[in-house]
Amino acid sequence: MTQIVVMPHGDICPEGAVVEAEVGTSICDALLAHDIAIEHACEMSCACTTCHVIIREGFASLDDADELEEDFLDKAWGLEPESRLSCQALVADEPLVVEIPRYTINHAREHH
Repeated sequence: MTQIVVMPHGDICPEGAVVEAEVGTSICDALLAHDIAIEHACEMSCACTTCHVIIREGFASLDDADELEEDFLDKAWGLEPESRLSCQALVADEPLVVEIPRYTINHAREHH
């Protein structure tokens, strides 16, 4: 199991959280499994940017983003060099610190 520290987010995770995830699980799946309601409007098919996260620690442990993910990341609000789509970034064996950006480009919030 790998530890994921989620930094506080005013709407999604106001107090922050620490969760455990199996290696090979997407960050998005890991957060959702622990009742952290990160947006994922495309149902985790790498077709939007609503699950965009910034990896504050542990970024190097993740596999590189593929070309499709990179194309969508270019459209994400608040893009940083350590940005990933949480539906595509798979947890490795190094702990992660994840920040969920304040905004997404989603115009209508999906209720999952």
